Amino acid sequence: MTELEPVAWPPAPIRTERLVLREPEARDRTAFIELLASPEVHTYLGGPRPRDELEREMPEVPARWPGSFVVELDGAMIGQILLRRATEHLRPAAAGKVDLGYLLLPRAWGLGYAAEACAAALDWLDGVLPGEPVVLTTQSANVRSMHLAAKLGFTEVERFRAWDAEQWLGLRSPVTPSRTARS
Repeated sequence: MTELEPVAWPPAPIRTERLVLREPEARDRTAFIELLASPEVHTYLGGPRPRDELEREMPEVPARWPGSFVVELDGAMIGQILLRRATEHLRPAAAGKVDLGYLLLPRAWGLGYAAEACAAALDWLDGVLPGEPVVLTTQSANVRSMHLAAKLGFTEVERFRAWDAEQWLGLRSPVTPSRTARS
């Protein structure tokens, strides 16, 4: 996957009713390690990374690149939203499109934060790259992720087998000014 080009970065923090989406800061390092080492978070993502490995490899300030947002609640990181260009490695149908990914700590599950954060990130993307189609891939067994994809307006393009599981690839059609005006 590659970064979003040409997008001015970082944007001003994006505020929703309950959350702030912003670029990573040094204070987020511990939460990033917790997120990447969590067996629950990585149930459908091939498993967690070893905590000791993450402690050694995670820079003091987690990587900053266009499309990587920290999801903050009440001043603390609860997750990450990722928007980046998909490559053919993901699926030929996704190549060149923007891929939406998200990870939230288990304590933030079931409270609507993923939907709120993803919708805000997609709104931001629609403003900076109007007309861009967006894809989302998840394991079809991940019922919560499948429900969120539908809620965000993704429709199925294909199912395929990868990483020893059935995967689902959805597409969110580009938002154009004329489509927005009709909504």
